[in-house]
Amino acid sequence: MEIIRGLHNLRPRHRGCIATIGNFDGVHLGHQAVLGQLAEKAASLSLPTVVVTFEPQPREVFTAGATPPRLSRFREKVQTLRRFSVDRVVCLRFSKKFSEMTAEEFIQRLLVNGLGVKYLVVGDDFRFGHGRKGDFALLSRAGDAHGFQVARMHSFYVDGQRVSSTLIRDALRDGDLVAAEKYLGRPYRMSGRVARGDQRGRTIGFPTANIHLHRKATPVQGVFAVEVFGLDHEPALGVANVGTRPTVDGTRSLLEIHLLDFAGDIYGRYVQVDFLHKLRSEQKFPNLDALKEQIARDVAAAHRYFSQPGP
Repeated sequence: MEIIRGLHNLRPRHRGCIATIGNFDGVHLGHQAVLGQLAEKAASLSLPTVVVTFEPQPREVFTAGATPPRLSRFREKVQTLRRFSVDRVVCLRFSKKFSEMTAEEFIQRLLVNGLGVKYLVVGDDFRFGHGRKGDFALLSRAGDAHGFQVARMHSFYVDGQRVSSTLIRDALRDGDLVAAEKYLGRPYRMSGRVARGDQRGRTIGFPTANIHLHRKATPVQGVFAVEVFGLDHEPALGVANVGTRPTVDGTRSLLEIHLLDFAGDIYGRYVQVDFLHKLRSEQKFPNLDALKEQIARDVAAAHRYFSQPGP
């Protein structure tokens, strides 16, 4: 899959494609329905598929610190899009200056001049351009003028619920990982490289793999039963804590994983962590001994969870 960063990096060879536009945060079942239609049309026309997305996400530019946590970082999003045979991702840097581009200019510069789009799929609530004045009707008129077809994907529902990134974010906040998996079509996943920490977990008998999340906020908080991929033997089972580690006066969010029945040096490995079951919320303990006792209970609870027929 080719990643193209910015309009200025589009080349003549990129013209002629089947495209869609959106944030694709989480790449949930609704997004997957769009990707499925994209792939079907691309196969019939023998053209590559292109996903156009934005970094940072538009809402992050306009709402600053009040932005809800992302479901996926850009790298995680790209990893997921690869599973759906997307040929190219065009990543446009979103800024206040970029937001001032009119809808008509956006169509001309990106869809017509840059990509030479032949077929465009957008969601039923897609808006774009300065003041969000661009909509499906404007795209349809542009398609008639420039020779491309526009299709509108209607909302995707599961059990009467409209699937959206917000719905999944709410499920994760509430610790309902079963619902989140139902809307994502897979377990919720975070990924990153195992870094060296302060070795405190090793001193209390529970060594951890530490992953810096590189996020302003995380959609999950607490202690979870997880599966870890990216190691020699996978999945490895574990107990993960996502939080600031208040017992040791931590200040930034960290993903710490204690792997069950595992020994080995995994520093530097890039791993994917699937969140399966929430054990408890993060809490502050009076001392390390109390923390150690609780971790032992967490490990026992994780063993019980994984011993059930379902997991």
